[in-house]
Amino acid sequence: MESQLNGFVKLFLLVSLLSANNNNNKVLVPGVFGDGVTYEEAKLLRDEVRDMFYHAFDGYMEHAFPRDELRPLTCEGEDTLGGYALTLIDSLDTLALLGDKERFTYSVEWIGKNLHFDINKTVSIFETSIRVLGGLLSAHLIASDYATGMKIPSYDNELLHLAEDLGRRMLPAFDTPTGIPFGSVNLLHGVDEDESKITSTAGGGTLTLEFGVLSRLTNNPIFEQVTKNAVHGLWARRSRLNLVGAHINVFTGEWTQKDAGIGTSIDSFYEYLLKAYLLFGDDEYLFIFKEAYAAAMHYLFNDPWYVEVNMDSAAIVWPLFNSLQAFWPGLQVLAGDIDPAIRTHSAFFSVWKRYGFTPEGFNLASLSVQHGQKSYPLRPELIESTYWLYKATRDPRYLDAGRDMVASLQYGARCPCGYCHITDVEFHKREDHMESFFLAETVKYLWLLFDLASGPDNLVENGPYRYIFNTEGHLLPATPQISLVKEHCSYFGAYCRSSDMEPVSRRSDGPINPSEINASTLYGGSIHSGSIFLESTSTSGLMKGVCPGLTHGQKYGLLYSDSTDTSQEVESSRPRQDVVKSHSVLVVSNHQTADDSVSSNSSNHGENVQQSIQEG
Repeated sequence: MESQLNGFVKLFLLVSLLSANNNNNKVLVPGVFGDGVTYEEAKLLRDEVRDMFYHAFDGYMEHAFPRDELRPLTCEGEDTLGGYALTLIDSLDTLALLGDKERFTYSVEWIGKNLHFDINKTVSIFETSIRVLGGLLSAHLIASDYATGMKIPSYDNELLHLAEDLGRRMLPAFDTPTGIPFGSVNLLHGVDEDESKITSTAGGGTLTLEFGVLSRLTNNPIFEQVTKNAVHGLWARRSRLNLVGAHINVFTGEWTQKDAGIGTSIDSFYEYLLKAYLLFGDDEYLFIFKEAYAAAMHYLFNDPWYVEVNMDSAAIVWPLFNSLQAFWPGLQVLAGDIDPAIRTHSAFFSVWKRYGFTPEGFNLASLSVQHGQKSYPLRPELIESTYWLYKATRDPRYLDAGRDMVASLQYGARCPCGYCHITDVEFHKREDHMESFFLAETVKYLWLLFDLASGPDNLVENGPYRYIFNTEGHLLPATPQISLVKEHCSYFGAYCRSSDMEPVSRRSDGPINPSEINASTLYGGSIHSGSIFLESTSTSGLMKGVCPGLTHGQKYGLLYSDSTDTSQEVESSRPRQDVVKSHSVLVVSNHQTADDSVSSNSSNHGENVQQSIQEG
């Protein structure tokens, strides 16, 4: 019965979408994108996006600074996170990316002299990490390095000291039986007595980049260790299907919401698994990502959409597109799985075309905006994926999509002092609020898209390093100090007795050593398709000694906490013939040409992959 129900839902979605394609203004399957953006138009659009940034940034600095965020309709400020100039911190690396040394220097110096975290404020661990910690670390790495062209002569590591102080103030949140942190912490007093023990998977699993970089810059391993333990705590409690739920009790490890998806409450958990591997060269993160990604493509992918399912049974819970899912095609580009990324992006963009924006929720069964999820809070995720797909394929339709996005923001969201939230995408009602991520991500990815088409000249495309973007869009460079430190995983050999250890010498045909990857081919997320075997490494040369005969789970110390056997239920709910058997993992080079990208990632994608993610 379960199998028939899932089959019916898939058939219904397909018929509904095809039928909708015959109705006016209801293009919900891949279609024509536009007339084509010329080289000259791309330069004009790049300059227009630059003006968009400064309209919002200057509006914030004039009317809201040093409060956290701007109210763009009334030209006032408001404190939303901690009362410490959040929007300015979030904007630092965008200023550097635009080459604005004057404003970048002033902003860094002001923050270094005036900002402090010795305040009685309870803040979100997730938001504070990705926005504030990520913003400070990114700006520090730019301001302290002559190679970036944005070195500030008077700078003396003030932002790094602030980041370390902030990181220490967040550490009490990780003091839980599971290692998964509380969702919030008081910067002065630690965890509040009445703090909820329930947190989201994204909240607990989206901290590795910022805390890992902090550890490597301060030579203090504690920050990296606690965030890796949090990932362990979540992954060890995955279901037998290798799916994770949306919310978990950080004390008991019990899932309080078992809906599994790639959107709300889970999204960046997947993102940071791959990016932590790309930035740090830690093979453990790649192993977990491969398992998690294969399960997501098996159970959640209803081509070209993604649904939410019960993490234990894989029964469909919500046939819903939510706007946070839109980051996924960009992540697939980093993983090298281009074909489904193209189809999914096209489907997601058709929703934008229908309304001018993406609503927070779009019901795939009723083909309408989900009740209570009509807003568009200036989110960057679809724009982010558009940038990555253009970078991978050089297909001009992504420039057409970017042009449409600029037009929507300019004519629907532009307000007197900045850009407004859209409270209802059907009627384009505005709200007097502008999230800091508009300047950190939304306009950043748009500018990068059109600058890439115009002959790029910026830190990301032509700078001294390769960069990984954190989930707030902050630039984290794969410098030797960050990427060539501690190339071992503390869990390697965790189950070994000393007598079981045997030396393993590197074979000429074996996997590439992570230190060689980082030094020569990785450098921030750009691995050429022929440069690395992304394979399981149960007996690889990635360490000086290994235990013979161990499974991956034993080797990495990652075992199931849930002993419930759902294999029979799974078999009945998901027929074997529907399984997505293989999805490739490699990383698209920053410097691939359009022809190279199309040939390697579209028509002959499988031939360029040394190892695929196997069925979960």
